[in-house]
Order: sequence, then structure tokens, then C-alpha cells
Amino acid sequence: MFAMQSIDMPNIDFEGIMRHLTETGKRTHQLWLTAESMAFIARGREYRSEFHVNPSYEIQYSIKGDLNLHYRTPEGVEKIAHVPEGSCLFQPPLVPHSPRFAPDAFQFVIERARVAGDIDRFFWYCLNCDHFLHEESYVVDDYRADPVTQAYRNFYQSEDFRTCKKCATVMPAPDSL
Repeated sequence: MFAMQSIDMPNIDFEGIMRHLTETGKRTHQLWLTAESMAFIARGREYRSEFHVNPSYEIQYSIKGDLNLHYRTPEGVEKIAHVPEGSCLFQPPLVPHSPRFAPDAFQFVIERARVAGDIDRFFWYCLNCDHFLHEESYVVDDYRADPVTQAYRNFYQSEDFRTCKKCATVMPAPDSL
């Protein structure tokens, strides 16, 4: 046999967590974080414009509402994977992706936990001509540091980062993150 430490198998109340996120205005609720995986529920990503590249796979289940997962092919072409409510998508590691869903939609996301040296990258492209605008990168060693929010703040607080060097279009900042 083998020695087993305590068994923690949380029973997750999706409805209760979705209600909590809606009532508090929060966007995410972490369900677990182990050495191997992490999981969270996310509410509304209508404001997303960047393409996130992380070293992990992602499993995304549409609990409520639909997900439009914008992604870029190896050739740099933007495409959209539609994930209707009740459906699940497996996304391989290192795919530039931008999950977008309505404020009243919810996703259940599972990822491999980051390991030492893993780098998350965030890329923005001009909404007018698709020219590269800016990159933010982070070594994620503490999920509580919230690298997505940090990347967004850095990008949107700089008009220079948001201004296309090719066509001069300025990407507008969202009302809220």
C-alpha cells in the first residue's frame, strides 16, 4: 500500500459562488491551488483585449453563458473558438488566447500550477490594423499577486503603450477591470 495524507475533496457550490461574485462585483474566486493544479471560477471577461500566453494547459467549462475564446494561430491569425453554455474546451499550453464572455457569464477554469521559471505573457494588438502594441510578462510565483490585473494596469495607464506606432489608433481604456 501507500501512505496517504489527509484527504481534502471540496464539494463546490457553483451557484453559491456565482451569486457571491455577482453580489460583490468580484471577477474570480479561487477554488483550489495545489502543487499540480489550480482552479477558479471567473465572471465576465467582456473587457479583455489582450492575448495571454501561459505555459500551462487550460480547461474551460462554460457554467453559465457562452465563451468566445479569441486565439492566435502560429501564423498570427486571430480566430475564435465558441464554447456554448454547458460545453468544455481544452486549450494546449502556449496558445495566445483572450477569453471573452458577458458580465453575467461564468467559466470554471482548471490549469496546471506554475512551476519555477514559468513566465506568463500578455500581448496587445491594435484594434484597427492588428499591429503589435505592447507586451507585459510576469513570473507567477504567487497567484495572489494577480498578474492579469497588474498587466492591465500597466498597459491601460500608459497612452504610449495603447497608441499604435503604425496607424496612430489609441486603444481606449475600459471603464473597469
